[in-house]
Amino acid sequence: MRVPAYRRIAADLADKIREGTYRPGDALPAQRDLSARYGVTLMTLRQALQQLRDEGLIVQQAGRGTFIAPVQAAYRVDTLRSFVEDLREQGHDVTTEVLSVSLQSEPETGHPALRLERLRSLGGRPVIHQTSWVPEPHGSRVHGETFWLTSLYAALAEAGVTIVRASERIVPGLLEEPIAGHLQRPAGGAVFVSERTTFAMDDKPVVFDRAVILGDLMEIRAERAATRLSLRWRST
Repeated sequence: MRVPAYRRIAADLADKIREGTYRPGDALPAQRDLSARYGVTLMTLRQALQQLRDEGLIVQQAGRGTFIAPVQAAYRVDTLRSFVEDLREQGHDVTTEVLSVSLQSEPETGHPALRLERLRSLGGRPVIHQTSWVPEPHGSRVHGETFWLTSLYAALAEAGVTIVRASERIVPGLLEEPIAGHLQRPAGGAVFVSERTTFAMDDKPVVFDRAVILGDLMEIRAERAATRLSLRWRST
């Protein structure tokens, strides 16, 4: 049985997407160029693109073109784990670039603290910019860590700090410089902003985190159980 031309084209493009010829977020060539490349009419080419869209492999934006669908990763709000631990558990290739690490005065309190600035990339694409403040005395204890290999939570645990809870607030925001440059996006785009305070057993804060998350590459997920509530909604 002969396979329709649009299905052969869709299969070929799908193979190229999965092999990495076209990566998440990349633009496909213009439809006229693709139809000429495959030797078919625009109608046949559009049938192939429709199949890829139905499979979730591409997205089409009016006036802009056709793009490879971004990888959607979930950030869970019901755990005390780090971003990286959540994402790696889901099978994502996550890398961390340490942009800066130094002992400074924490802006809100003026107290000495370790400032750690990191960039998280997913499959080679930057998706999260994270700034963490660790007040003294814990900041000095973890100052020498190689944070591109070791998570902040793991470093604190090795320093004898037991984390028991965290309070987190996630709000929509707009991308600003210089973070926009780190995330390779134009300023003004919509993002999620996570502000998390993590507490030790003595109920004193040990980490203040602010993370800027690209909303088109991440989704936020909450897990609920009958005996507990992991996410609260609050009107502003």
